[in-house]
Amino acid sequence: MKLLLDTCVLYPTVMREMLLGAARLGHFTPLWSARILGEWERAAVKLGPAGAAQATAEIALIRANWPKAEVAPAPGVEARLWLPDSADTHVLATAIAGHADAIVTVNNKDFPRHTLAEEGLERLGPDELLYGIWLQDSTGMEALGAEVLAEANRLSGGSWEIRPLLKKARLPRLAKALSSSL
Repeated sequence: MKLLLDTCVLYPTVMREMLLGAARLGHFTPLWSARILGEWERAAVKLGPAGAAQATAEIALIRANWPKAEVAPAPGVEARLWLPDSADTHVLATAIAGHADAIVTVNNKDFPRHTLAEEGLERLGPDELLYGIWLQDSTGMEALGAEVLAEANRLSGGSWEIRPLLKKARLPRLAKALSSSL
């Protein structure tokens, strides 16, 4: 299954790490465009120079780790597409060009299901997707959750627990599922 990851699910660190971790486990093939990664980089600038530098480094790493994930939108496709926010048509065009099965986003209003269905695509929320993967592979997702939790605690110097960490990352169903084991 090929899934186009929208900027809004790549930019938050914990959500990105859970999604890409699930992809590393073989549950889906991630896709994005240079423009999507550029949006992430521009959003991180708001955090200051350190945030921008971190985003640049993380984008370089995911490009290195997923060299076939970056897709260019097909020429001319974007011009025929309509979405409520025209600034998002590049996302849909990239999904079409990459032969994606779905777009993973939290921007539900900007990606109406009926519009995506016309292009043979679904819209998935990251929590919905990751919870579904957990139902299929609880062992793998528990190990991934433990890795993400350990890294969050290392980076923050804190003592996060999995449920509050994932709830803060807008992954409440996955948080509840993993909290019984971690």
